[in-house]
Amino acid sequence: MALPVVHLDRPFPASGAAETLRAALWLAARRARLCVVAVSAPSSFPRDALELAAALRIPKVVLADPRGGLDVGTGRLSFVDENLLETVLRQGEAEWSGFGDRRAFLVDVRAALAAGVESVNLCTPAGVPEELFTYVGSGTLFTQGDYCHVGPLGLDDFGQAERLHERGRREGVLKPRTPEEVAELLASGFGATLCGRHLAGVAGLLTAPYAAEHAGEIVGLYTITRFKGEGIGERLVSRLLVEGETRGLAYVFACAVDRRAQQFFERLGFERVRADDVPAAKWVGYDRRRRSRVAVFRRRLTTAAAAAARA
Repeated sequence: MALPVVHLDRPFPASGAAETLRAALWLAARRARLCVVAVSAPSSFPRDALELAAALRIPKVVLADPRGGLDVGTGRLSFVDENLLETVLRQGEAEWSGFGDRRAFLVDVRAALAAGVESVNLCTPAGVPEELFTYVGSGTLFTQGDYCHVGPLGLDDFGQAERLHERGRREGVLKPRTPEEVAELLASGFGATLCGRHLAGVAGLLTAPYAAEHAGEIVGLYTITRFKGEGIGERLVSRLLVEGETRGLAYVFACAVDRRAQQFFERLGFERVRADDVPAAKWVGYDRRRRSRVAVFRRRLTTAAAAAARA
């Protein structure tokens, strides 16, 4: 397929040609969904691409680099928001973090975010499909402000949230649920959304079966692979605890089979308790084999209901 080519002469954007270029790109886009912007030599990559994106008010830029995303030694750094980027660019910090040879690039990314580019993906050329179209990702995503927002799921989120739940079930992290149980979970669910678009994790706060005890259960907590270790799960639980206090709950509890999940709740201040220390309704129809392996964690809340329960 022959792609339309729009030629750009340097310097840019000092030449003031942004409006002319936007018009040329629109005409090219009317003929084909893809087009190529050819920059005459000499050019400075990736600065030119980032300056161009800011001038054209393009919200997302994908940069392909043979070195791929940022590596902190213990693994890939999946996300960097403006605050973390500012910290890394303090004197000596980039070098201490192992990014000294990429300081100039990081400065260019910071300038692009400040100029209005919403996000910049950095990955290898071969990793572009995985970075953009899979849950795993392959590089580093730089974003404006706080990249993560946690809030109640809307109906438009239910399809994506149900797919995340199914993924968690296949991985053995979440227990099997009937369609009716999944619907109940989604109705009480909260989601962690990245960059206003991507659902990175879900969890529900189930209260109806435990109304007499003024209790709530954290159910269906799952974050997709790429975001493990990024604090998404902690943000979800923190939001559910706030929700529990708002509703006047005495305590919130959670059940976990996976050892890492158990350590996660302990780290967040939950205490391990006996199965009898949570509402009996929890165990009605519960799989006996799973119950023999499950650990129960509880966290009391500082609400009027909690004070009354302890009185």
